[in-house]
Amino acid sequence: MSKKAAAASLLKLIVPAGKATPSPPIGPALGQRGVKSMDFCKQFNDRTKDIILETPTPVAISIKPDRTFTFAVKSPPTSWLLKRAAGVAKGAAQPGKEVAGTVSLKHIYVISQMKAKDPVMSHIGLDKICKSVIATAKSAGIRVVH
Repeated sequence: MSKKAAAASLLKLIVPAGKATPSPPIGPALGQRGVKSMDFCKQFNDRTKDIILETPTPVAISIKPDRTFTFAVKSPPTSWLLKRAAGVAKGAAQPGKEVAGTVSLKHIYVISQMKAKDPVMSHIGLDKICKSVIATAKSAGIRVVH
């Protein structure tokens, strides 16, 4: 009988750009899988040095059975980009009834262009991504002005 090849495990984290450290949550998550967290932190910080510090950056880490890893850095969450464009710290407590901030269609378009660069969104048209960003703004209590 032949042994089955062990599949690579996938780990998804949101890490501040340029500020990855082996402390929680990164260290324990990688340590459980036998990966040296310091190696990941050095590579991640090097890859995200051009992004504004402290930007929450989603990262998908693929860990192979021999404990080597590869990772893909994605664009920041849409809600974070919208809150930053609107200049607010939090969304509305009651979206639809109160407004936390406003963004223009130009902001929506720029955010959509950033999101379109993600490999997951490569097959989706920019108009559909814009509609998704507008829906996210509405659910956060951020008004879109024309």
